[in-house]
Amino acid sequence: MLTSVRDFVHGFRVLHFAGPCVTVFGSARFDEHHRYYQLAREVGAGLSTLGFTVMTGGGPGVMEGANRGAKDVGGFSVGCNIRLPFEQAPNPYLDRWLTCEYFFVRKVLLLKYSYAFVALPGGLGTLDELFEVLTLIQTGKVQSFPVVLMGRDYWAPLVRQLTEMVGAGTIGAKDLDLLLVTDDVQEALAHVKDRAITPFGLKPRQSPHPWAVIGERGRPRPA
Repeated sequence: MLTSVRDFVHGFRVLHFAGPCVTVFGSARFDEHHRYYQLAREVGAGLSTLGFTVMTGGGPGVMEGANRGAKDVGGFSVGCNIRLPFEQAPNPYLDRWLTCEYFFVRKVLLLKYSYAFVALPGGLGTLDELFEVLTLIQTGKVQSFPVVLMGRDYWAPLVRQLTEMVGAGTIGAKDLDLLLVTDDVQEALAHVKDRAITPFGLKPRQSPHPWAVIGERGRPRPA
């Protein structure tokens, strides 16, 4: 209990001045030569050029690729790492990062600051995060933020499963509209711009006022 409260407070302090974020989900298992790492790097760079802070789970693989892409173009990059038995180390392309003890705290932080979500190929953790986002949007617990799946071939079985669920009546046909599935980075960026920047009137890295009760002091000045 106290550990989760501590992680929440620490997370709020670290991320409060990140500005509008887009969270990128994906596997930690791809090295920098893998095509999905390179795709994530393109996505991270593109999101940064739109004015977003790129947020990831802070680890290697796709997460590192997206954070690295943000840094390639001088963007701001943050990560919410998780403490695991085999120690997932934060990647070296983060301006700010924190390490959570619990997955549920991490997921709250990954969602709280983001106006769009991009999922690249990943495993169980990526699916967990993706369906958390979709469930919250479907049930109206968060606003209808854009969700993009990058990698048509990889996600094709999931799309088929969702289509079967529509046929079975377990989800509605409109639920499929929550997702854009594409291989085209420019299409993904245009979708994010249309569904996030325009509706919410976002400006690059808007900074809220510090909240003294949790010890926030404002964004540090550059060295």
